[in-house]
Amino acid sequence: MNISLTKLKHEMMKMVPPTLFFFVLLHAVVIIRTLMVKGTGISLPTSVSVIVASLILGKAVLIANMLPFINRFPDRPLVWNVAWKTLIYTIIAGFLHYLERLFDFWKETHNLAAAHHELIAHVNWPQSCAVQILLFLMISNYCAFAELGRVIGSGVLKSWFLGPLGDVPRQWKEG
Repeated sequence: MNISLTKLKHEMMKMVPPTLFFFVLLHAVVIIRTLMVKGTGISLPTSVSVIVASLILGKAVLIANMLPFINRFPDRPLVWNVAWKTLIYTIIAGFLHYLERLFDFWKETHNLAAAHHELIAHVNWPQSCAVQILLFLMISNYCAFAELGRVIGSGVLKSWFLGPLGDVPRQWKEG
Protein backbone atom coordinates (compact mmCIF):
# COMPACT_ATOMS: atom_id res chain seq x y z
CA MET A 1 0.00 0.00 0.00
CA ASN A 2 2.87 2.38 0.81
CA ILE A 3 4.39 1.78 -2.64
CA SER A 4 1.14 2.71 -4.38
CA LEU A 5 0.84 5.93 -2.33
CA THR A 6 4.43 6.82 -3.19
CA LYS A 7 3.75 6.17 -6.88
CA LEU A 8 0.55 8.26 -6.73
CA LYS A 9 2.41 11.13 -5.05
CA HIS A 10 5.16 10.94 -7.68
CA GLU A 11 2.62 11.04 -10.53
CA MET A 12 0.76 13.95 -8.93
CA MET A 13 4.00 15.91 -8.54
CA LYS A 14 4.78 15.34 -12.23
CA MET A 15 1.36 16.78 -13.05
CA VAL A 16 1.87 20.03 -11.08
CA PRO A 17 4.06 21.99 -13.57
CA PRO A 18 1.87 21.49 -16.66
CA THR A 19 -1.29 22.03 -14.61
CA LEU A 20 -0.01 25.33 -13.20
CA PHE A 21 1.19 26.36 -16.64
CA PHE A 22 -2.17 25.63 -18.24
CA PHE A 23 -3.98 27.29 -15.33
CA VAL A 24 -2.15 30.56 -16.07
CA LEU A 25 -2.37 30.02 -19.85
CA LEU A 26 -6.10 29.38 -19.86
CA HIS A 27 -6.78 32.38 -17.66
CA ALA A 28 -4.81 34.51 -20.14
CA VAL A 29 -6.88 33.07 -22.98
CA VAL A 30 -10.14 33.76 -21.09
CA ILE A 31 -9.06 37.35 -20.43
CA ILE A 32 -8.16 37.84 -24.09
CA ARG A 33 -11.43 36.24 -25.24
CA THR A 34 -13.35 38.46 -22.82
CA LEU A 35 -11.67 41.54 -24.24
CA MET A 36 -12.39 40.33 -27.79
CA VAL A 37 -16.13 39.76 -27.22
CA LYS A 38 -16.86 42.55 -24.74
CA GLY A 39 -20.34 43.85 -25.31
CA THR A 40 -21.56 40.90 -27.41
CA GLY A 41 -23.43 39.17 -24.58
CA ILE A 42 -21.48 35.91 -24.95
CA SER A 43 -20.78 34.22 -21.62
CA LEU A 44 -17.29 32.94 -21.07
CA PRO A 45 -15.91 30.22 -18.78
CA THR A 46 -15.58 30.90 -15.08
CA SER A 47 -12.47 30.26 -13.04
CA VAL A 48 -13.89 26.89 -11.94
CA SER A 49 -14.12 25.68 -15.54
CA VAL A 50 -10.58 27.00 -16.17
CA ILE A 51 -9.33 25.03 -13.16
CA VAL A 52 -11.05 21.88 -14.43
CA ALA A 53 -9.67 22.42 -17.94
CA SER A 54 -6.14 23.00 -16.61
CA LEU A 55 -6.36 19.78 -14.58
CA ILE A 56 -7.53 17.92 -17.69
CA LEU A 57 -4.73 19.41 -19.81
CA GLY A 58 -2.16 18.70 -17.08
CA LYS A 59 -3.28 15.07 -17.04
CA ALA A 60 -3.27 15.01 -20.86
CA VAL A 61 0.37 16.16 -20.84
CA LEU A 62 1.20 13.49 -18.27
CA ILE A 63 -0.48 10.81 -20.38
CA ALA A 64 1.09 12.13 -23.60
CA ASN A 65 4.52 11.99 -21.94
CA MET A 66 3.97 8.26 -21.33
CA LEU A 67 3.38 7.56 -25.02
CA PRO A 68 6.33 5.74 -26.60
CA PHE A 69 6.57 8.16 -29.54
CA ILE A 70 6.53 11.41 -27.54
CA ASN A 71 10.33 11.63 -27.22
CA ARG A 72 10.83 10.86 -30.87
CA PHE A 73 14.02 12.90 -31.32
CA PRO A 74 16.05 12.62 -28.08
CA ASP A 75 19.46 12.70 -29.81
CA ARG A 76 18.73 15.64 -32.11
CA PRO A 77 18.83 19.34 -31.28
CA LEU A 78 16.12 20.37 -28.82
CA VAL A 79 14.09 22.14 -31.49
CA TRP A 80 13.05 18.76 -32.95
CA ASN A 81 11.45 17.49 -29.74
CA VAL A 82 10.06 20.94 -28.95
CA ALA A 83 8.37 21.15 -32.37
CA TRP A 84 7.09 17.56 -32.14
CA LYS A 85 5.68 17.95 -28.62
CA THR A 86 4.23 21.36 -29.46
CA LEU A 87 2.38 19.79 -32.38
CA ILE A 88 1.01 16.93 -30.28
CA TYR A 89 0.06 19.10 -27.28
CA THR A 90 -1.55 21.72 -29.56
CA ILE A 91 -3.65 19.04 -31.26
CA ILE A 92 -4.70 17.71 -27.84
CA ALA A 93 -5.48 21.22 -26.57
CA GLY A 94 -7.44 22.03 -29.73
CA PHE A 95 -9.43 18.81 -29.42
CA LEU A 96 -10.19 19.48 -25.75
CA HIS A 97 -11.20 23.07 -26.62
CA TYR A 98 -13.54 21.65 -29.28
CA LEU A 99 -15.03 19.19 -26.76
CA GLU A 100 -15.54 21.99 -24.24
CA ARG A 101 -17.43 24.08 -26.79
CA LEU A 102 -19.33 20.99 -28.02
CA PHE A 103 -20.44 20.27 -24.45
CA ASP A 104 -21.86 23.81 -24.17
CA PHE A 105 -23.99 23.23 -27.28
CA TRP A 106 -24.89 19.69 -26.21
CA LYS A 107 -26.40 21.06 -22.98
CA GLU A 108 -28.87 23.00 -25.14
CA THR A 109 -29.62 20.37 -27.82
CA HIS A 110 -29.13 17.04 -25.95
CA ASN A 111 -28.02 15.56 -29.27
CA LEU A 112 -24.37 15.19 -30.18
CA ALA A 113 -24.85 15.56 -33.96
CA ALA A 114 -27.06 18.61 -33.51
CA ALA A 115 -24.58 20.10 -31.03
CA HIS A 116 -21.77 19.64 -33.54
CA HIS A 117 -23.87 21.26 -36.28
CA GLU A 118 -24.73 24.21 -34.02
CA LEU A 119 -21.09 24.58 -33.00
CA ILE A 120 -19.90 24.69 -36.61
CA ALA A 121 -22.70 27.09 -37.54
CA HIS A 122 -22.08 29.50 -34.66
CA VAL A 123 -18.32 29.39 -34.24
CA ASN A 124 -16.50 32.69 -34.55
CA TRP A 125 -13.65 31.50 -36.78
CA PRO A 126 -11.33 34.53 -36.34
CA GLN A 127 -11.68 34.29 -32.57
CA SER A 128 -11.20 30.52 -32.61
CA CYS A 129 -8.07 30.85 -34.75
CA ALA A 130 -6.73 33.58 -32.45
CA VAL A 131 -7.19 31.31 -29.42
CA GLN A 132 -5.45 28.42 -31.20
CA ILE A 133 -2.53 30.70 -32.14
CA LEU A 134 -2.22 31.79 -28.50
CA LEU A 135 -2.31 28.17 -27.34
CA PHE A 136 0.30 27.19 -29.92
CA LEU A 137 2.69 29.97 -28.86
CA MET A 138 2.27 29.31 -25.15
CA ILE A 139 2.55 25.54 -25.55
CA SER A 140 5.72 25.95 -27.59
CA ASN A 141 7.23 27.96 -24.73
CA TYR A 142 6.21 25.26 -22.26
CA CYS A 143 7.76 22.57 -24.46
CA ALA A 144 10.97 24.55 -24.90
CA PHE A 145 11.44 24.93 -21.15
CA ALA A 146 10.39 21.34 -20.46
CA GLU A 147 12.96 20.05 -22.96
CA LEU A 148 15.63 22.34 -21.58
CA GLY A 149 14.82 21.03 -18.10
CA ARG A 150 15.01 17.46 -19.39
CA VAL A 151 18.51 18.04 -20.81
CA ILE A 152 20.14 20.15 -18.09
CA GLY A 153 18.00 18.92 -15.21
CA SER A 154 14.98 20.55 -13.64
CA GLY A 155 16.91 21.49 -10.50
CA VAL A 156 19.54 23.38 -12.51
CA LEU A 157 16.89 25.12 -14.61
CA LYS A 158 14.96 26.05 -11.47
CA SER A 159 18.06 27.46 -9.78
CA TRP A 160 18.96 29.50 -12.88
CA PHE A 161 15.52 31.13 -12.88
CA LEU A 162 14.67 31.32 -9.19
CA GLY A 163 18.11 31.21 -7.55
CA PRO A 164 20.41 30.66 -5.94
CA LEU A 165 22.41 30.46 -9.12
CA GLY A 166 23.99 27.04 -9.45
CA ASP A 167 27.03 26.07 -11.41
CA VAL A 168 27.09 27.83 -14.75
CA PRO A 169 29.45 26.43 -17.38
CA ARG A 170 32.57 28.58 -17.79
CA GLN A 171 32.05 29.13 -21.53
CA TRP A 172 28.59 30.61 -20.78
CA LYS A 173 30.08 33.10 -18.33
CA GLU A 174 32.65 34.18 -20.91
CA GLY A 175 30.22 34.42 -23.85
